[in-house]
Amino acid sequence: MTKIFAYAIRKDEEPFLNEWKEAHKDIDVDYTDKLLTPETAKLAKGADGVVVYQQLDYTADTLQALADVGVTKMSLRNVGVDNIDMDKAKELGFEITNVPVYSPDAIAEHAAIQAARVLRQDKRMDEKMAKRDLRWAPTIGREVRDQVVGVVGTGHIGQVFMRIMEGFGAKVIAYDIFKNPELEKKGYYVDSLDDLYKQADVISLHVPDVPANVHMINDKSIAEMKDGVVIVNCSRGPLVDTDAVIRGLDSGKVFGFVMDTYEGEVGVFNKDWEGKEFPDKRLADLIDRPNVLVTPHTAFYTTHAVRNMVVKAFDNNLKLINGEKPDSPVALDKNKF
Repeated sequence: MTKIFAYAIRKDEEPFLNEWKEAHKDIDVDYTDKLLTPETAKLAKGADGVVVYQQLDYTADTLQALADVGVTKMSLRNVGVDNIDMDKAKELGFEITNVPVYSPDAIAEHAAIQAARVLRQDKRMDEKMAKRDLRWAPTIGREVRDQVVGVVGTGHIGQVFMRIMEGFGAKVIAYDIFKNPELEKKGYYVDSLDDLYKQADVISLHVPDVPANVHMINDKSIAEMKDGVVIVNCSRGPLVDTDAVIRGLDSGKVFGFVMDTYEGEVGVFNKDWEGKEFPDKRLADLIDRPNVLVTPHTAFYTTHAVRNMVVKAFDNNLKLINGEKPDSPVALDKNKF
């Protein structure tokens, strides 16, 4: 019987895993809540493929340990593949898939809601209400429809975000090195990132973490932006030079910051630090600021998205095992993305 073994299955994923099992009764499915490591790779012995999700690196040792138990078909339940040792994967003959689109709406909705909350100074007002301070001033908000919203990256998520912000009545402009023909016809694109930085009141990032994009938000780019800009990053932490944004917040140049991803998030996000020493003073400072909204990489975290991540990953893995073309194969050449 064909067997698939899954790693790091969370309680919220179990209903969808069981749903898939029920629909594929001829497949033996087993799983653990443990992450895939060189030590836990042995749990997959006897399996034809594995389904995984983790923030840890897929190191050469981890991949070798999987190959040593006869498993080289690996399906990620997430998008990112930058933490895979691609050279080793290629050497060992791995076939890898990911889930590049599980719910653009989940992430775009979160980005839009948080941006609107920053504009309306909701966090400041919530803090006042908690202290029973019911005065209006000086916590005056800005309407979304009065903003020029700049969208960097017009893929699946960026396009949904654009539609939502237009629904509020905002003027939307965009920049992408890969222009969408329909959006180009409608005149959304500006000529350069500099143009977008100079025109936008709200800037939302929806691009991948590739070398050219690392720290695209920095002291120089912030200096080009309008005074009182709102920066939104629900994409990838390394896109933003966090220290530069802090300097912008301190000077007042940056009105507010939405941060769902953080360049130092691994080992910090998705852990309970209550009653313990918090390990990142910079992040603690951002969390405490009244004009910064921090969420721990949860923009994707909806029932709709989690179901798609589980089901699509298992579907992909079964296709790999059966020698069929999966829906979303990952190129093992590091120069392709």
